[in-house]
Amino acid sequence: MIDDKALELGRLIGQAPEYQALRRAEQALRDDGEAQRRLETISRLTREFDQMMGQGQSPDEAKAHEYETTLHEFELSPAGQGYLVARANVDKLMTKVNQMIADGMERGAVSGIISL
Repeated sequence: MIDDKALELGRLIGQAPEYQALRRAEQALRDDGEAQRRLETISRLTREFDQMMGQGQSPDEAKAHEYETTLHEFELSPAGQGYLVARANVDKLMTKVNQMIADGMERGAVSGIISL
């Protein structure tokens, strides 16, 4: 029963306007070569920074500046803005859903009625 309810919840979330907007924003990112280039640069630099910090090193100023500049350019681009707004809206939706699930679990834990 829980599996069925989880699938139904997933289906409903997939049909939510917030999720549909995220899917469109993701497609817009895939279609924007410049946004893709920026995302690849951000990902590459993030991996390099993680590796350096794992070795107890700090990124040099030039790489840090490149990261900040590329991230800023991505955030200001139409595709980047659309994606970030859509992602934030889905995150808000999921926070609300998770809170409602937690509330339901709490109610279920104290209820003497077992429903199947």
